[in-house]
Amino acid sequence: MDKEPIIALDFSTLEEVMAFLNYFPNKKLNLKVGMELFYQHGPQILYTLKNNGHDIFLDIKLHDIPTTVKKAMAGIAGMGVDMINLHAAGGRKMMESAKDGLISGTQKGRKTPTLIAVTQLTSTTEEMIKQEQKINSSIEESVLNYARLASESGMDGIVCSALEAEKVKKKLGESFLRVTPGIRLKQDKNNDQKRIATPIEARKLGASQIVVGRTITQSKDPVNMYLKILKQWNGE
Repeated sequence: MDKEPIIALDFSTLEEVMAFLNYFPNKKLNLKVGMELFYQHGPQILYTLKNNGHDIFLDIKLHDIPTTVKKAMAGIAGMGVDMINLHAAGGRKMMESAKDGLISGTQKGRKTPTLIAVTQLTSTTEEMIKQEQKINSSIEESVLNYARLASESGMDGIVCSALEAEKVKKKLGESFLRVTPGIRLKQDKNNDQKRIATPIEARKLGASQIVVGRTITQSKDPVNMYLKILKQWNGE
C-alpha cells in the first residue's frame, strides 16, 4: 500500500460503501475493510473493491492457535488483499505460522500481503491494561514489547497509536511499519478511541501510515476532508 491515508470503511452494507466511493471516481484509494463489512459480505466485498482498483487492508485481527491462523492466512492470501493483521498477543509461534500461511497461499508472481501485528488497541488505556489485562508495565512498554516480538517473528510492522510510533521507529527502524489508527482532527469527537492524534502529530511522531474513518466517511464533503487530511499528513 502507498503512503496515502487508509480510509476505514465504517459501513454496514456494500451499497453504503459504493455510495461513498462514488465521491472518488477514478481515484485509487487505500481502504480498510473491518469485521463489520467482512463478516456480512465475506470475500465478495474484497473482490469488488479490488476490481475497482483499490488497495485493501483487511482488518480482522486474527488470534487463534497457530495451525488455525496459518490455514486462515493461506486462504486470505488468495483474496487479493494488500495488508492483513493479527494480534501480537497470540505469540511468536502464531505469528510465524501466519507468515508461513500467507507465503504458501500467495499465487506465483504475486506479492505476499503485508502482515502487521496489533499491539494494544487505540481504545485501550493505561488503567485497562493494569486492571483488566493484569499487565504491570506501562502501555508504552507493552506496545514496545509486542513490537519487538512481532519483529522477531517476521512481521512487517505493527498497529499502534501515533503516541508510541516514535519509540517503535527508534527501536526497530524505519522499515518496520507503524500503522496508526485513532487519527482525528482537533475538532473531532474521540468516540471510543482513547490514544489519538491528528495527521500532523502522527507524521511528526513517526507513523508510517495513518488510518482515518469517521472523520472522512461521515463528512458532508468527503473529498475535501480527505484532501485536507492528506495535506496535513504530507506536511503541506
